[in-house]
Amino acid sequence: MGPIVETDFTPWASLAGGALIGLSAVMVMALFGKIAGIAGITNGALGAVLPMGVAPRDRGWRLAFILGLIAAPLLYQLFGGTVVQTVSGNLPGMALAGLLVGVGTGLGSGCTSGHGVCGLARLSPRSLAAVLTFMAAGFLTVFVIRHVLGGI
Repeated sequence: MGPIVETDFTPWASLAGGALIGLSAVMVMALFGKIAGIAGITNGALGAVLPMGVAPRDRGWRLAFILGLIAAPLLYQLFGGTVVQTVSGNLPGMALAGLLVGVGTGLGSGCTSGHGVCGLARLSPRSLAAVLTFMAAGFLTVFVIRHVLGGI
């Protein structure tokens, strides 16, 4: 059996993080009329580098959103917070996982933030189906990796 990963119980930090995610989703919808799905935002931002059909006026907020995702933990650390990130050192496995997530977001017409945060809030049946599907796939993946394959 592989190592057991323990995490701290952080209800206040988790509540604050969830509130900020919700606030950002509302702001993106109110200001730009778009869903705050990271896959769609990233796809549109790549249009700044690769011609992908996104209007140039649409790229600025997308790039700012992504830069905010990168800057937030850095600023948190700068002001004394501790950011602990536990990511596998298995680079081929991580590359495969990233590829599968990318394919899944294409097949599912969105990602966990788009469907899970924004779609469910809008009572979208398609988002409910997507969330149930990716959650089931995640549960199954964790079970297989930890209990069938021994925590590779």
